[in-house]
Amino acid sequence: MSESLYPSAILILEDGKVFHGRACGAIGTTTGELCFNTGMTGYQEVFTDPSYYGQLMVTTHVHIGNYGIEDHENESKGIKIAGLICRTFNDVPSRKRAQSSLKKFFTDNGIVAISDIDTRSLVRHLRSKGAMNGIISSEIKDTDKLKELLKKVPSMQGLELSSKVTTAKAYEEGAQDARFKVALMDMGVKGNIVKCLTDRGCNVKVYPMASTAAEITKWKPDGILISNGPGDPGAMPKETANITELIETGIPTLGICLGHQLIALANGIETYKMHNGHRGINHPVKNLLTGKAEITSQNHGFAVSEEGIKKSANVEVTHINLNDGTIEGIRMKNKPVFAVQYHPEASPGPEDARYIFDEFIQLMEKTKVGAKKEKVKS
Repeated sequence: MSESLYPSAILILEDGKVFHGRACGAIGTTTGELCFNTGMTGYQEVFTDPSYYGQLMVTTHVHIGNYGIEDHENESKGIKIAGLICRTFNDVPSRKRAQSSLKKFFTDNGIVAISDIDTRSLVRHLRSKGAMNGIISSEIKDTDKLKELLKKVPSMQGLELSSKVTTAKAYEEGAQDARFKVALMDMGVKGNIVKCLTDRGCNVKVYPMASTAAEITKWKPDGILISNGPGDPGAMPKETANITELIETGIPTLGICLGHQLIALANGIETYKMHNGHRGINHPVKNLLTGKAEITSQNHGFAVSEEGIKKSANVEVTHINLNDGTIEGIRMKNKPVFAVQYHPEASPGPEDARYIFDEFIQLMEKTKVGAKKEKVKS
């Protein structure tokens, strides 16, 4: 393999473990928390998911890049992962309609990546030792220097990252005369979440994460969605306080992923960092309300405390993960509020959970009808 085409690269883990490979992206150095995704397809959607901001992605599937890149498959503007670690990197796409190769996508976005790594060994190590920081470099060969740089990388626990990926100003999607107005708090939203709402007849106004409850309710939305996003939910007290205010308004509210965790925190229920998160497109979840199971797309490294929910008088569990029993869905007993830990919009992944958006629409309809009846009575 040509050194000029594929320069050597190095990966060092926080615990000192070292892997040698080849550079397959931009030449440089990058750091972040290592996580692994088990999906066999959908790498473009994964790499552009804002929830992965600040993380080094390990792909467990052997081949990455085979079908290239199509612009419309991005979930946000640009790549959000901090770097990629893979076994075999294919920079010649086989899909005829591919607009570019994955390598060009990475170099255009300045993303450092390393291939020819024994990802099976790496993932087994992470599964055993737990999530940890790492550093990839294709420009620095001195391992001691890299280890010193790695020591300066902050832990994901206690790190607020949504402010790095939220929209700078509010914007609207969907028809202005749509039946429902949905205010979306952008913690790092994926594009397909917005699309799933507009496809169902919603006018969606996407707000920056720092928007206050007063600013959001002034628009008079029929529903509120708290989006997915990166980082530790416990490091977002202002956003949690805003969500507490929004819940008190009685406006139907749906939380997805980070939004699920923030709704839990708004109800006094703690979250915690997982030994290894859930990242992939084949996670089995049981809906406790229907008794049915669904295969879901997931991406999270934090979870809602089961003990915290047991102590809550107003929150109940609606979904559980069938692999490890962790909480995958909750709803409030006294407010029109519910949330799921997984990604009902998928992208990538199965569409088993798309009904969550239909239930949100039904909740807004029910609340709207109820409000009309109360107005007539008065």
